[in-house]
Amino acid sequence: MTYPYISVIVPTYRREEPLKDTLSDLLKQDYPAFEVLVVDQTPTHTPDIQTYLEQLSNHQKIRWFRVNWASLPGARNYGIRQAQGEIILFIDDDVQLPEGYLNAHARNYLSNADIGGVAGRVFDRMKLADSQKVNSSDSPYVIEDLPPQAMDPGIAWYYIDLVHTIKPQQVISARGCNMSFRREIFTKYGIGFDERFRGNAVREESDLCLRIRKSGYKIWYDPQAYLVHLGEESGGCHDISTRSLQYQLTFYHNHFLMALKNLTFNEQLRLYAKLFDCHVLGNPPCNKSGSPIKVFSRGIFYSLGFLDALKTQIMSLWNDGQIYSREEQVPDSNPNPDELKEKKNHENISS
Repeated sequence: MTYPYISVIVPTYRREEPLKDTLSDLLKQDYPAFEVLVVDQTPTHTPDIQTYLEQLSNHQKIRWFRVNWASLPGARNYGIRQAQGEIILFIDDDVQLPEGYLNAHARNYLSNADIGGVAGRVFDRMKLADSQKVNSSDSPYVIEDLPPQAMDPGIAWYYIDLVHTIKPQQVISARGCNMSFRREIFTKYGIGFDERFRGNAVREESDLCLRIRKSGYKIWYDPQAYLVHLGEESGGCHDISTRSLQYQLTFYHNHFLMALKNLTFNEQLRLYAKLFDCHVLGNPPCNKSGSPIKVFSRGIFYSLGFLDALKTQIMSLWNDGQIYSREEQVPDSNPNPDELKEKKNHENISS
């Protein structure tokens, strides 16, 4: 068996112990050919974490890059430019990884040349009990096949469930904290993350996956490529409260921007209607308060978000918004040239 070389990219921002735990899990993986790239947007770490990262970098356990801005899509693009692997895998800086995690992603690319990306299963912190039952038949709620609506770009986002689905199948998108792609997606086809997705960057991975599918590649869901997402309340590449006014505006902006870029007019109308019904009116599956005052305030952010996204899309006629990719920071990393050369010969590694 030939193992494809994997570059694991971990963007991080203002995370300390969760980042350390994530890297610890990652470095315990028994996969024979992988590198870890940490794109660090934290201005100042605690002394303990600073020392920990320095030691990992000095011992060439990780490649540590420090940049002076904070953007999740920008950090991912930065990592792609530095990566050496055939497969590029993205995880968050607050996840728990099981044994065999990298193997679970890699085997999908070996089995099907049409697969351009792998969406892994994600257990959120609140689903920890379910995560213990990942291989158990007594899980309280499981899905075999996702409904047809989960492949409809207009409404898929309310039907695709990458928590409870137990059967491998084609999907329309991955979740950003657990996804991998063939390197040629970014090199041959020139597809990258759109750095105009702001704040929490919600839907930036959906935007990427929709563009990948236009290239003819499939996005494949593998429930065995699972992890636990802790969803720390502070830190992350956005570090804004979900209750803040900034979060509300960027949330709607990002949804509308994805739609304006990728969906047909009819698909856009279906998304706008569902977005309004769920997030403004508060109907299921959002189940928000139906208070007239709250509905009115959410409606204002909905309207402002649309206008903001429309402005962003119009500005794209002369500005593609890839500001962080154009800045090309000098990497604060010292990879060993001999080691990188050896890694490029990983095709010869076999079991």
